[in-house]
Amino acid sequence: MSVWTLGINHQTAPLDLRGRFAFAIDQIQPTLHGYRQYLARQPEATLLSTCNRTELYGAGDQSAVEPTLEWLARTGGVSTHVLRDHAYILREDQAARHAFRVASGLDSMVLGEPQILGQMKDAVRAAEDAGALGTTLHQLFQRSFAVAKQVRTSTEIGAHSISMTAAAVRLAGQLFEDLRDIRVLFVGAGEMIELAATHFAAKTPKSMAIANRTLERGEKLALRFGGEVMRLSDVPERLHEFDAVVSCTASTLPIIGLGAVERALKKRRHRPVFMVDLAVPRDIEVEVKALDDVYLYTVDDLANVVQTGKDNRQAAVAQAEAIIDAGVLSFMHWMEQRDPDTGVVPLIQRINAQADEWRSLEMARARKLLAKGEPVEAVLEALSRGLTQKMLHGTLAELHAGDQATRAATAQTVSRLFLRDKS
Repeated sequence: MSVWTLGINHQTAPLDLRGRFAFAIDQIQPTLHGYRQYLARQPEATLLSTCNRTELYGAGDQSAVEPTLEWLARTGGVSTHVLRDHAYILREDQAARHAFRVASGLDSMVLGEPQILGQMKDAVRAAEDAGALGTTLHQLFQRSFAVAKQVRTSTEIGAHSISMTAAAVRLAGQLFEDLRDIRVLFVGAGEMIELAATHFAAKTPKSMAIANRTLERGEKLALRFGGEVMRLSDVPERLHEFDAVVSCTASTLPIIGLGAVERALKKRRHRPVFMVDLAVPRDIEVEVKALDDVYLYTVDDLANVVQTGKDNRQAAVAQAEAIIDAGVLSFMHWMEQRDPDTGVVPLIQRINAQADEWRSLEMARARKLLAKGEPVEAVLEALSRGLTQKMLHGTLAELHAGDQATRAATAQTVSRLFLRDKS
């Protein structure tokens, strides 16, 4: 059994390529079904997809890695060559280390950010629902969650970290003289929008509105922040009313186009608009960024802002890496124990199976003797003698086999196993 990770992230692939491999949480289960049907052998698999990364964790035969790369490229509509240029493939301890670092927030654009842990847990639940989470990956992720918890409680890795949404508020504050005078539109009603609305609400803007495909969900969020709710289809006609727009939906196509923004700017008489696109794939057409009066930021554009304070956390990173190293060693030891050729666990399983077989044979023989009317004491005596003989037969045979040195070594082992000090 081997473990591996195949993925792309904000360090290896541009935003538009990552957008081709973005999966909403409700897409993960059917996607995993399709992936496992694609392979001749169905490995354990878990798919993690966020704004910053798409990663497929697998456990099984190493020969599945290359077909996995081909399947993922086909799913994203790119050539295998293109995906290979931007992907990373990690195996065994490196795959485990990567999972632990991701869970701990060490591989995030925002160092130490806590959201990724919840996203990993959601991905694991989806894999479990899809029947793709086997013993090995279950163990890998449970250990990664434990390591992440230890990192967060034992180090200051998350201290002073700036979230993507907090960074957006900071940038808006650099554009507008007073955030209390602006009107803010949030497009979507998911976790990222909720976080963004929380940060902006702290600055008490003039008004806030939530535009969402489902009004009911939008109303809940709007009610929480004392904002207005509107239909997603109304956004193009009302875009000019807002000074700041923050968008993050699960749409596979842009929902705010260049034409709509151009019309809004005319109605605003070219007063500036601050826009943040937190979605992958993009919610706002890339051409919008070229407009003179628009300040558009994507998740990748926010990278420099969120790095603020990173140097102050390097000591915590070193502590976290030490915790992760210990976790990796423990997981790899667990893997080695389960190796079918050299591991202790398979041997224990075979020994238990053999003992159960002997027990079943002797029990069957004892039942026959009892059915014939044999005395219980005699049956119990025969049962215990039969089990003892079966369990000692191989050991006694080995004590008589081989040369003198071999017999001496066997005798020493047998003495240690069977003749323990009772004092």
